[in-house]
Amino acid sequence: MSKLRALWQAYVNTTRKALAWNVEDWIPPTEKYIFDFNSKQEVKKWHLYSDSEYGGLSSASLEITETGNELRGIFSGHLSLNVSENSKWNITRSGFCGMRSKKFDGFIDLDAYDSIALKLKGDGRCYISTIYTENWVNSPGQEEDNSWQAFVIAPKDDWYIAKIPLDRYLPTWRGNVIDSELEMNPSRIVGMSLSVNAAGGIPGAQSGPGDFRMEIDWIKALRTQ
Repeated sequence: MSKLRALWQAYVNTTRKALAWNVEDWIPPTEKYIFDFNSKQEVKKWHLYSDSEYGGLSSASLEITETGNELRGIFSGHLSLNVSENSKWNITRSGFCGMRSKKFDGFIDLDAYDSIALKLKGDGRCYISTIYTENWVNSPGQEEDNSWQAFVIAPKDDWYIAKIPLDRYLPTWRGNVIDSELEMNPSRIVGMSLSVNAAGGIPGAQSGPGDFRMEIDWIKALRTQ
């Protein structure tokens, strides 16, 4: 009988350890790196865009630079309201630039998280953080990803961690907010972007044409609840 008790106790102990391990393994970490600008290879994950694609004269660059012993991303350029005389496009607005991540290999699942955090050093301008999800809002046949946007402003010349709840991201279609109650599917994220517009966006933020500069350390997903 004592041997049976010993075997039973060993089984119970093993089961408890297995259950404890499974529970701990199931609970996601409180934060998850999405982008970390600590390598010069990071620029290969992004591509730049601006109104220059439509006849505007704005320009942008993304570089990884070393400050002290640390690497940082620098998204910078110039916003212009002018349009090229040779433009084939009848554009109604200019003065925007952006950096958009290349599509992820599959999807990033952020269903376990509730916020996006960005460590930034700004220039007083208002920037736009965009999350792209698998297309399901638009009409069948549309190939564009769904976009969800939120404003980001960081104090000039100071590092700042901007935390944006996912439910603050509004559904947009080509820069315009969709007037409909839609919910993001955070389990089907296909990319992200940061952009800047000469028109500003938040009262008190620097706006208008001219140079812009944003330093980026990292972008994370947070679980705050």
